[in-house]
Amino acid sequence: MDKAIEDSGSAVIAVLPAEPETQQERREKRRVKKEPRREPNYHVIIWNDEEHTYEYVIELLMTIFSHNAEKAFQITKEVDQAGKGIAFTCHKELAELKRDQILGYGADPRMPEMSKGSIRSTIEPAPE
Repeated sequence: MDKAIEDSGSAVIAVLPAEPETQQERREKRRVKKEPRREPNYHVIIWNDEEHTYEYVIELLMTIFSHNAEKAFQITKEVDQAGKGIAFTCHKELAELKRDQILGYGADPRMPEMSKGSIRSTIEPAPE
């Protein structure tokens, strides 16, 4: 291998030429650059309680998630029957925002004696 020699003032520095990149290495670099890193998904969960009506949960789902009435009803039914339901699935930052919007939604005005605040909501990692 030939060495190129550069004069840097009073010091002499030997520089090796770069090894040529193979076509396979160039393809691999392009492939790696094109594949975006996937963020893991999270479920926004709504938990059942006795302080909020079906109407409240349906209204909340339509307002915060823009679900249509049918989808909002199906999620509400799942919450009632299973004790919890998945309101939405998205990346973590948006899931945290949506959970916080649920927690800030307020009490159910249809049940003023019982409902003192928003319905309970959490996030959890969605299975891959």
